[in-house]
Amino acid sequence: MNTNILTTRQAEELHKAIIAYLTANNLSNTASALRSELNLGEDVFDPATAKKYEGLLEKKWTSVVRLQKKIMDLESRNSTLQSELENSTPTSRQNKDPVAWLPKSPARHTLQSHRNPITCVAFHPVFSSLASGSEDQTIKIWDWELGELERTIKGHTKAVLDVDFGGPRGNTLLASCSSDLTIKLWDPSDDYKNIRTLPGHDHSVSAVRFIPSGVAGGTGNLLVSASRDKTLRIWDVSTGYCVKTLRGHAEWVRDVCPSIDGRFILSTSDDYTGRLWDVSIPNPEPKTTLIGHEHVVLCCAIAPAAAYPHLAAMAGIKKPPATSAVEFMATGSRDKTIRLWDARGTCIKILVGHDNWVRGLVFHPGGKYLLSVADDYTLRCWDLTQEGRCVKTIGDAHGHFVQCIRWAPSIVKDVPAVNGEGANGESNGTPRKSSGGCRCGW
Repeated sequence: MNTNILTTRQAEELHKAIIAYLTANNLSNTASALRSELNLGEDVFDPATAKKYEGLLEKKWTSVVRLQKKIMDLESRNSTLQSELENSTPTSRQNKDPVAWLPKSPARHTLQSHRNPITCVAFHPVFSSLASGSEDQTIKIWDWELGELERTIKGHTKAVLDVDFGGPRGNTLLASCSSDLTIKLWDPSDDYKNIRTLPGHDHSVSAVRFIPSGVAGGTGNLLVSASRDKTLRIWDVSTGYCVKTLRGHAEWVRDVCPSIDGRFILSTSDDYTGRLWDVSIPNPEPKTTLIGHEHVVLCCAIAPAAAYPHLAAMAGIKKPPATSAVEFMATGSRDKTIRLWDARGTCIKILVGHDNWVRGLVFHPGGKYLLSVADDYTLRCWDLTQEGRCVKTIGDAHGHFVQCIRWAPSIVKDVPAVNGEGANGESNGTPRKSSGGCRCGW
């Protein structure tokens, strides 16, 4: 027996435990032979001593097995935690290429408080605040780093359909719109006091977005809204006046997305089209009409410049364009498809995979991916470097329809922010979310 790894005392203890085990199991001849080999006479190893060591070997043996299992469990847990750390939220992620980062289940937080389905979410461009709007007529403000509810905002008299942070630099506001026909402005620096209500639409206001600085002197005071009254309106938030009304859609206007330079606005509608507007001119008309969807077009997104090389290759263009803030766009529809378009209105790719209405789209700030959510309860990641192939599906994103997705600001540190904007051209960057409880920190 090799006892080199044991001290003299440990070896003696082991020998006595083995002899006690053999004796207890009626293997007296073997026990006597071992005692003789080790020179353990009755004076050293009497019956009382044998009784003391009885059961010790079995106890040590089962302890080793338990420890081995515990070690395996801890190693498995450590591996899981390491994986979670690598795929955690932007603020805590380290040594991970942000261009390739994708959301991973399970969610970091599940935020629950709304009494009815959640329709919209928006991240504050500076602080770790998240606003969510719901059919319960309220807006809730959460700390998305801690996963805690901070406050509930009441004021709308019907479902809140969209929210967005933005406004003049250094004076961030929260805008909300509702089925009660109004848009409301709230001041985060003054306990989210309702500082202005913008009436004017003749039907439900389905979407609202702050327009980045660049238009009308670059004040950052402009806001665009989309409505069931078939129009889009541009508002000056400092005065509350509607400065432009955009007419062209034949049905309910569902979604709106401004370009990163604030010059263009992309909208989608129940008329099965998307429309791109140049709002820098006095009387904007649709610059491009996107025709191809076979049902209501629910959502849209403008591609960031980082995505141009991948989308240009998909479109068969050798040299990526760089002349405009809107070279490529994406739309999602009740026809269950996502369409990618160039600035001329040509559909360059149809992404098929969702099994129900596509509700929300967001381009990855790194430019490599497009993320989508739908009424099939899933979140899907489409790789633009692989012809738009779906490379990841989170099937348990929510227990019901996933209605929106927004991206947290500053996920890619070297992409410049414009008026609190992320690289995807949406105000304050931004995944949108789901019914009942919203999940964030992807």
